[in-house]
Amino acid sequence: MITLHNQNVIVIVATSSKSEAEKIALNLLNEKLIGGANILSPVTSVYYWSSKIEKSEEHLVLMKSRVDLFEKLTKKVKSLHSYDVPEILALPIVKGSKDYLAWLNDYLRKP
Repeated sequence: MITLHNQNVIVIVATSSKSEAEKIALNLLNEKLIGGANILSPVTSVYYWSSKIEKSEEHLVLMKSRVDLFEKLTKKVKSLHSYDVPEILALPIVKGSKDYLAWLNDYLRKP
């Protein structure tokens, strides 16, 4: 049974460069805070910042993790990220392949 504590999530982080995206993903993998990451490059981002609308090229990282690891993951991302306020969002995985989720949870830090 899945509880909120062991709920798997997709964590989204936008970065200013592909190398920053790779550095964040590798660090989180080494600490077993994520089981894997996909880097989508480049993406066009449009957002409101410093009282105006901005447009920039960013690199989106989609990471597979678990909700109980989110706070540690967030702290690590903030320590490695170049932005003052990095985008760090967790979306629940409502369904997934049993085999894939078993592999993911076997790799991640134990609760």
